[in-house]
Amino acid sequence: MDATLRRFSLFYFAYYAALGAYTPYVGRWVDALGHGGYVVGGMLGLWYGTRILGPPAWAALSSRSTRPGEWFFAGCVLSLALFAGFVFTTSAWALLTVMALFGLFYNAVMPQFEAMTLTALGSRPERYGRLRVWGSVGFLLVAGSYGALLDVTGATRFPWLVLPLFVLLVAAAWPHRHDSPPPPDPNAMADAGHLWKRPGVRRFLLVAMLMQLGFGPFYVFFTLHLQAHGHAGAEIGALWAIGVIIEIALFWQAPKLIARFGAAPLLQLCIAVTAVRWAVVAFFADSLAVMAIAQAGHALSFAMFHACCMRLMADFFPGHRAAAGQSLLYGISGGVGGVLGAVMAAVAWESPGGGTAAFAAGAAACGLAFAIHAKNSS
Repeated sequence: MDATLRRFSLFYFAYYAALGAYTPYVGRWVDALGHGGYVVGGMLGLWYGTRILGPPAWAALSSRSTRPGEWFFAGCVLSLALFAGFVFTTSAWALLTVMALFGLFYNAVMPQFEAMTLTALGSRPERYGRLRVWGSVGFLLVAGSYGALLDVTGATRFPWLVLPLFVLLVAAAWPHRHDSPPPPDPNAMADAGHLWKRPGVRRFLLVAMLMQLGFGPFYVFFTLHLQAHGHAGAEIGALWAIGVIIEIALFWQAPKLIARFGAAPLLQLCIAVTAVRWAVVAFFADSLAVMAIAQAGHALSFAMFHACCMRLMADFFPGHRAAAGQSLLYGISGGVGGVLGAVMAAVAWESPGGGTAAFAAGAAACGLAFAIHAKNSS
């Protein structure tokens, strides 16, 4: 890999390394501060909510600038500065306020960077996977090690342990301050609105949203659920690592599998496996071996499901309409589905059933997605 592209790999590594600390362990930190499931769910709900608002607002501002790369760098600096606010906050409302501001900028910079990456690759888009995989490596290393680190330092030290990762993020963003993404397509949203009416699109987006909703308990309470069932931080970190390792492995094989079996049948399999996975996590969390097997299901629940979605999106939103389709998928699945999943998980967590109820609800959401997709395929 040449030096020009190596700097893109470094930013992916830094960005997802920070995410590898935040996603698995922010709930453990908030819980250690003495807050309940509603605050934990609110933190993750705001995380997904800002994914709806942040990227389009930031894109509108940076697209008007003659130096969009400097806007990108500024977004990374603001992400660092706002995350530092967690060091000084302990009350629920202060945490949620900092989360809302931090999420707006941290979620905004990656879509801009993705566009910058594709511009840099030019006629070699097939090399994207070799750059993006370093993001998964960064997530793997941090998610796999920070559970044990928090065991040693105490969960309340979480913000101090994550701050160096955001310093690395800013350092990795510095070489890109003069890069520029391609100009936005002014007809993107008009295309999205038109293609929304195409046969199969709304049903597909509903299935994707329900799958993301089903992931709500996993992203919000998986660490706390395992902790409640007696697993140590090192074991929890290892379980997160298993999921990412197998995710990386299957991403490399996904194109061959889709070419052989087809995206729609594989998508149906992924949904079924995910429903079973959450049911297993709900009722067998005491067993480390069973949880390891459940985490191996991440290969289908996340990696193959995502690859199949991208293949189907290419059919639903061909050519120059791809950007419009991605905006719909990002907003409806990752945004709306993420917010609803966090809310559902928090309500279930605070019920008498606790983690069992939360993951059973996730399994039910995926079961509904399975039924909707099966009806569409019949």
